[in-house]
Amino acid sequence: MVYRTQEVVVTRILIYGTGVIGSLYAALLSEMEMDVSVYARGNRLKSLQEQGLRYKAGQEVKTAKVTVLSRLEANDRYDYIILAVRENQLYNALAELKYNTSPTIVTMVNSLDTYDKWETICGKGRILPAFPGAGGGFDGDILDAALTPSFIQPTTIGSTDGREKALAKAFKKAGIPCQIVDDMHIWQICYLAMVVPIANAYYESEDPKHAGNDGTLMKITAARIRKNFEDISRMGLKLSPPKMKLFTILPAGLAAVVLGFVFRSSFGDIFMYRHSMKAPDEMRQLHEQFYGYMEKHKA
Repeated sequence: MVYRTQEVVVTRILIYGTGVIGSLYAALLSEMEMDVSVYARGNRLKSLQEQGLRYKAGQEVKTAKVTVLSRLEANDRYDYIILAVRENQLYNALAELKYNTSPTIVTMVNSLDTYDKWETICGKGRILPAFPGAGGGFDGDILDAALTPSFIQPTTIGSTDGREKALAKAFKKAGIPCQIVDDMHIWQICYLAMVVPIANAYYESEDPKHAGNDGTLMKITAARIRKNFEDISRMGLKLSPPKMKLFTILPAGLAAVVLGFVFRSSFGDIFMYRHSMKAPDEMRQLHEQFYGYMEKHKA
């Protein structure tokens, strides 16, 4: 199956990184009978080679139709390489991808670095910034993950030179809700303004699994999110998406109640709690990055 938009044709995709995010996107795209390859290492590579990419689809366990790679050749060309790694793995991945001839690297990475900085490593004009709308974990070697509800956070792609339209169309055909934003950098600033305080709430709680039951902690967390968005607005930046402005409008008590409900929900468990507890080093690094950025750019 081929997806066309203007001059871009999407037939081959490589997923670089086979954690929760990379594995889920690989599985969903492979269901559309696209040519999907996954690049893995270590124990994950061994599992994929022996058992395939297995994932839960409702009550059923399926095996994705993907090609598993243990190395990436320079002339192995893909329409898009989706880079789904943690922020602390980003630069090594970009250095390796420098030698591959694929034209577009889709960076689904939590980071406030500027994209031109990344292109000094992998090549000018190759970065297409994006962010996943998904979460979950593994049950043994079986992926147990889901897409984020589209009204909360669809997969988000930055607007560039038209390449984003072809990718968005391919995602939507695969049932992956998707949006395109004008400035992906500002979107990520706003995203971290919210998720960093949320992660901190789990780390500060004596009972992280039930952090939403702590009314005082929810008030503190709501106040931190509100202040972050107010500081961003004072920098002259428009909140992205605009619905983030709700955090600056809601009364503090109501915001804390809503936040506590979200923490206690199945959404909070899948998309907030699991990731925060699985990647504390990454989240603490993002904490330093976000507040360092805000201090440097404060009005």
